[in-house]
Amino acid sequence: MTATTPTTSTTPKTLRCATVGVGKMGRHHARLYATSEGCDLVGVVDGNAERASKITEEWGGKAFTTVRELIDHGVDAVTVATPTVTHRAIVEPLLEAGIACLVEKPLAPDVAEARAIADCAKRTGSLLQVGHVVRYDPVMVAVRELLAGGTMQPRFIEIDRVSPMTFRSVDVGVVLDMMIHDLDVLLMLMGAEPEEIHANAVCVVGEAEDVCNARLVFPAGKDGIRCTANVTASRLALKTERKIRLISEDAYVSADFVEKKGTVVRKTANASQLADVRERLKRGEDLSGVNYLELIAMEPLHVGAGEPLKLQMLDFLDAVRHNRRPLVNAEDGFAAVRTAERIVAAAKAAGARMV
Repeated sequence: MTATTPTTSTTPKTLRCATVGVGKMGRHHARLYATSEGCDLVGVVDGNAERASKITEEWGGKAFTTVRELIDHGVDAVTVATPTVTHRAIVEPLLEAGIACLVEKPLAPDVAEARAIADCAKRTGSLLQVGHVVRYDPVMVAVRELLAGGTMQPRFIEIDRVSPMTFRSVDVGVVLDMMIHDLDVLLMLMGAEPEEIHANAVCVVGEAEDVCNARLVFPAGKDGIRCTANVTASRLALKTERKIRLISEDAYVSADFVEKKGTVVRKTANASQLADVRERLKRGEDLSGVNYLELIAMEPLHVGAGEPLKLQMLDFLDAVRHNRRPLVNAEDGFAAVRTAERIVAAAKAAGARMV
């Protein structure tokens, strides 16, 4: 099953759903629960009573003041969209009560708490999914399907995720706030955590890093090829950019998540052009006047449609209904946090002044 094609039935069980935390992200989770078939938004929990009331007035359900009240009321599935530092205290009681949880990324602020949450999910048998929503982005789905064809084994991956400061998620640095999305994607594509990490970072607004660059070297695959990834995240940029580039012996892929499009250049489709260029270079010809872009054959990356957050929610609820492993489970979330922590440690070792 892929992220874009969740299992469906003609009469799906209606699940009693709720959202804990209805700020910038949580309000969208509440909206989706309220407007999706097979869901009943029973309520929300938020420390801001006025904000909680506004959500229930718009989308229905009841405003609860505590997670315990929500548990006692009765609920099947909950999205937790609160500050990262609060996740463990909120998620563990829900899991202990047998309630499925979709936890916004990152799973926890550090490895110790991420491990504790993952262990709780394992011990209770309750379903836990981590909200690494980029996996559900149609652009990422297209890239993943391209690699799944087996015709491209990346040797180098470059990812840029930069934007102006939003002053959201300032309880963590840019690695856990923004780069964590791309770390999860890399771990998914590579099927392993990196063997080597080199990083550096800069703190400007607060004591946590606002800009970070990391170089990750992954273990060799079955073909003996090692992949190196260069990842940059910044929340101090002048504009928003989210791009990924993958380079292999056989193809080059460039995709833009903001523009929702991409380009694929295949070696096989350009074999004759490459052979001609090689021969002309051997003869000593001056090719400085040749337009490289006119020389190569390119094709568009076939990107589908869909709202990533909704695709994630539908997959989460399908996992709840069918008691199956979610696409991003607790161990995946833990691995992403562990990799993030290693990057921060590498940046500190390189001299970055961080807390």
